Amino acid sequence: MVAGRDFLGKYQLTRLIRAGHTCQVWESRDLDQRRVCLKVLQPEMRTNKEEIRYMRHEYQVGHPLQHPNVIEIYELATDRDGVPFLVMEFHTGKNIKLLLREGMERIGYLIPTLIRTAAKGLAYFHDQGWVHRDIKPDNYLVGDEGDAKLIDFALAQKQAGGVARLLGRKGKVQGTRSYMAPEQIKGLPPDRRADIYSFGCMMFEILAGKTPFTAASPSELLTKHLRQAAPPVAAVNKNVTSECNALILKMMSKDPKDRPQSMHDVVRSLDAMRIFRSIPKRPDEADAPSIRRR
Repeated sequence: MVAGRDFLGKYQLTRLIRAGHTCQVWESRDLDQRRVCLKVLQPEMRTNKEEIRYMRHEYQVGHPLQHPNVIEIYELATDRDGVPFLVMEFHTGKNIKLLLREGMERIGYLIPTLIRTAAKGLAYFHDQGWVHRDIKPDNYLVGDEGDAKLIDFALAQKQAGGVARLLGRKGKVQGTRSYMAPEQIKGLPPDRRADIYSFGCMMFEILAGKTPFTAASPSELLTKHLRQAAPPVAAVNKNVTSECNALILKMMSKDPKDRPQSMHDVVRSLDAMRIFRSIPKRPDEADAPSIRRR
């Protein structure tokens, strides 16, 4: 368990769902036997002031949010030993990155729902005035029928506007290199159109099975995002429609002005088009992908 214990505060730890570099996620139950998930810092991170600040920030961003495609955050608590943790909606679905390892032949039938619900969650997030700044397959959990939920708000910032946008003051460069918009790499003030670029990169990966750009070094990868035109996903997956291919290319435009100007525009485009030329068939029940982690 966490440091050899069965409880954190009033929450009984029942199962480790996943563990990353900085955090563990546990299936837990409160005193009323309600199932929740706890996000707990790894032991070596529990005195790291920056990681604690990220966790507090994630609570402040996520607690007011209520949308079927955004994870709910109920509480930020601290146990008797000073260990901070987030109490979140119970969800044990795999993230999109893990799900992609199942292969297109096994998850293809879920992809239209997955992409559309992921887009709706991000549109809502933007409506609340936030820019996520780390949109990627790892930061969406997927339910049994393909419904996606946006997670991880640690890097979220308020949408830049007015004087901040005009001045264009540079800030700390944060995000994940394989999905970062050119202006994000340059450290410009946060703008929801940077998330739209990242979402386009994620769509490409979902449909192609690989990220749009690869490189031998981090600096080369960032240079490609800055200067190299986005590749057409239809060249990799012939089953992708021309409309969907065009939408991804537009989302990945180097100039934010050339992208869709809101995720609502993306949602409307997705609702008006077919993603696949031929809809992938659902595999037999015995061969269906395991969305949930057992």
